Amino acid sequence: MGPENQSSVSEFLLLGLPMRPGQQRGFFTLFLGMYLTTVLGNLLIILLIRLDSRLHTPMYFFLSHLAFSDISLSFVTVPKMLTNMQTQEQSIPYVGCIAQVYFFKFFVCLDNIFLAVMAYDRYVAICHPLHYTTIMREELCVRQVAATWAVSCGTAVTHTFLLVRLSFCANNTISHFFCELTALLKLSCSDISLNDLVIFVEGGILLFLPLGVILGACVHIGAIILRVPSTVRLFKAFSTCGSHLFVVSLYFGTLSSVYFFSSSWNSKDIIASVMYAAATPMLNPFIYSLRNRDIKQALEMCVSRVKFF
Repeated sequence: MGPENQSSVSEFLLLGLPMRPGQQRGFFTLFLGMYLTTVLGNLLIILLIRLDSRLHTPMYFFLSHLAFSDISLSFVTVPKMLTNMQTQEQSIPYVGCIAQVYFFKFFVCLDNIFLAVMAYDRYVAICHPLHYTTIMREELCVRQVAATWAVSCGTAVTHTFLLVRLSFCANNTISHFFCELTALLKLSCSDISLNDLVIFVEGGILLFLPLGVILGACVHIGAIILRVPSTVRLFKAFSTCGSHLFVVSLYFGTLSSVYFFSSSWNSKDIIASVMYAAATPMLNPFIYSLRNRDIKQALEMCVSRVKFF
């Protein structure tokens, strides 16, 4: 961190959600409920996967990492927003804001890649069932997870390093409920062309590439299922890809609209940020797990053990 940056601002002001004073209690209750649902739902998924040996498969191995990433992503932004709503304290230290940018980028990147990895896993399971155990062997799964964490860390470090090189001179008010990278860049009085270039390149690789993998996997699954049409197989394909595409379109659509199709921050951008920062982590347990037969059986067994003791 250069001396110029250290002497510019010591804190930022988060304006929060665009709401009227009378709506504050309702929004606080809503987001508190969403946050608790996110944490408890994803923790339940992780616990069931750890306890039930039948769930020790590549699909649920990736799902447990996605659940942890969703908990962490929600933890980075929502508690601070809830605290600000209650205390009316809008300030966040400079170091805290930079840390929030780093961890937010880190866990968003994790989510992007894990969604693609899970789509590929389903593609192999449905389109190449006889070779599934050979392709998705344990060693490969561990390598995929390790590579995902390494790439996410490298991406977050790159954005954070480029951010701390900038100067923030006069305006320190962020029209957002957390330290969003693009919102921070608009406050800088330094040249941000390199930051914008990295966002564009990183977005093309780590946003649209996973999206392409997901869509390609669903297209191949649909083509395989339609070759031998039956009600059961069509329902399985719809169940596998329909819910996946719903959360993917919600997550990637709002994420790309904020980072690539917005020139100035307004209430629509903040609502879009709520979708990918708070709503999607809450929906993932329901979309990927709690509707799943294996997860339901594991949950029933766990409840039965608790009742027995």
